[in-house]
Amino acid sequence: MFRRLREDIGCVFERDPAARNAWEVMTCYPGLHALVFHRCGHWLWLHGLRWLARFVSHIGRFLTGIEIHPGASIGRRVFIDHGMGVVIGETAEIGDDCTLYHGVTLGGTSWNKGKRHPTLGQGVVVGAGAKIIGPILVGNGARVGSNAVVVKEVPAGATAVGIPARVIPSEQDRSREEQAAKLGFSAYAVTRDDDPLSKAIEALLDHSEELDRRTEKILKEIEELRAEKDSLLSASRWADRRVAGQ
Repeated sequence: MFRRLREDIGCVFERDPAARNAWEVMTCYPGLHALVFHRCGHWLWLHGLRWLARFVSHIGRFLTGIEIHPGASIGRRVFIDHGMGVVIGETAEIGDDCTLYHGVTLGGTSWNKGKRHPTLGQGVVVGAGAKIIGPILVGNGARVGSNAVVVKEVPAGATAVGIPARVIPSEQDRSREEQAAKLGFSAYAVTRDDDPLSKAIEALLDHSEELDRRTEKILKEIEELRAEKDSLLSASRWADRRVAGQ
């Protein structure tokens, strides 16, 4: 258990630049406290002490504002940053090295027993306020944007944004997101398929990107012409000096 605790403290230093020392992390990080309570409750849950497990989970929720069902499975080096309002359901599974920010929900869509909560692969990052709903898989290394509502599987390494969440599949979409970031906003909350404003924004971003490409091409050609002109002038001066010398 102490080895796991050292790992948890180490991952906080890796992912939170505000962390200053181990004592501060152990005493002032509710995400770490919630994981400690969960490990105790999960052990009790697996050994059939279900009421006691739920009571330990309840105490953890009261003290940290983070609700983790003792039946949930959580891997190593998981970091819950800030943590207030995080809800993790009974059949949720979280892989190693995942990061969850405040307001995240790993919820279910059915009242039936059985697998009804999501599974996160290794190294998944879930942004603040995101909701991942149902027995779906979020692949290794995937990213879920802030306030996204994910109801379908997310492939490994992909990024899901929006309501409902869409996976950014192509280089064109990636360039749009980068262009939007340059302009000072992110279109995370728009849906491309049925929102005319979203389509207009995408058209403007595409046009802006095309103008940037043309501008770069023109500047490059100007530099090439300038270099060619300098070369011709140098050759002309050399020829004039040669003629003068004769």
